[in-house]
Amino acid sequence: MGGIQSFSKAVDLEPNNIRAYNLRGLAKFYSGDYRSAVQDCNKVIILEPTNLEAYMIRGLAKSDLEDNHGAIQDYTKIIEINPKVVDAYNNRGLAKSHLDDNRGAIKDYTKAIEIDQKYKQAYFNRGSAKLNLENYQGSIQDFNRAIELDHEDPSAYYKRGMAKFSLVDYRGAVHDFNVAIELNPKYSDAFLNRGLVKLNLVDYRGAILDLNKVIELNPKNSDALFNRGLAKQNLKDYRGAIRDYTKLIELDSRSPDVYNNRGVAKFLLKDNRGAIQDLNKVIELGQENFNTYGLRGSAKYNLEDYRGAMQDYNKSIELDPKNAPFYIKRGFLKILLEDIDSGCLDFSKAGELGEVKAYDLIQEFCN
Repeated sequence: MGGIQSFSKAVDLEPNNIRAYNLRGLAKFYSGDYRSAVQDCNKVIILEPTNLEAYMIRGLAKSDLEDNHGAIQDYTKIIEINPKVVDAYNNRGLAKSHLDDNRGAIKDYTKAIEIDQKYKQAYFNRGSAKLNLENYQGSIQDFNRAIELDHEDPSAYYKRGMAKFSLVDYRGAVHDFNVAIELNPKYSDAFLNRGLVKLNLVDYRGAILDLNKVIELNPKNSDALFNRGLAKQNLKDYRGAIRDYTKLIELDSRSPDVYNNRGVAKFLLKDNRGAIQDLNKVIELGQENFNTYGLRGSAKYNLEDYRGAMQDYNKSIELDPKNAPFYIKRGFLKILLEDIDSGCLDFSKAGELGEVKAYDLIQEFCN
């Protein structure tokens, strides 16, 4: 604040002091007062329409105000005045990336690199844009170069790890996330994605350790809670999984996937009524899924609500007519209800769909 006051005094003494306006605008930018920073830069540009520093500060402030189109105009003006200002290309690329114009951004980053082949940030930003475009190999090349220029930047290792993760190079991804975490022991996203890689590697215990760290850093991280629930479920820690899903529902009660997973865990604990309540919520939230109806049907079957179970099995098969296991389940239910012929037809359909045990069931119940 002291700096801003000093520059304000300079402006009061000399109303056309371009340097004082620029310095005050920069100080306001760093203090987060972006609108006032823009106003100071406007004054400079009125006084000196080719002042590169004012366009640069104003462009940065506009980006932070999410006026990326305005920022692009300012960076373009700098380039018109002096095509060799490397930061103008890099910053214009960032503004284009924020507008999802990743191809346009890549052109600007490439131009920045042509001007300065050791411009680490341009390699990093170009790699990020390529990552957004799913050009994973190209992004890895750029992150490699960024790391060569600065081997202590955790973000470059993290982003390269994300590209490797997308290429199913899980071990390479874990290596990069490890380095990112060594460089920044509170790098929540690196712990999260290392945990997700471990889930894919069926290292559920390792995944839980990483996701624990994410939750320690941010107890409301929904991705970490959801995936820790999945890891616990795979380790048959259904009660632990339910705790995580319940916490998620407290944070956001509108996610059908969370209710579905909690319903599955309750079903596996033989809490059929609890499972039905959660699966009802999944359907209420608009997720029409054959598995949801099928599982709810099985919970109703366990509670001897055979009519409700039949309705759910029918709906499940309607949504996915090629799902052999639910023909088997419906077939059993029909035979239990003494509709032998129809039950045997369901077994036969399951056999047609590739369910080998269906023919053993036909031998046992239908002949």
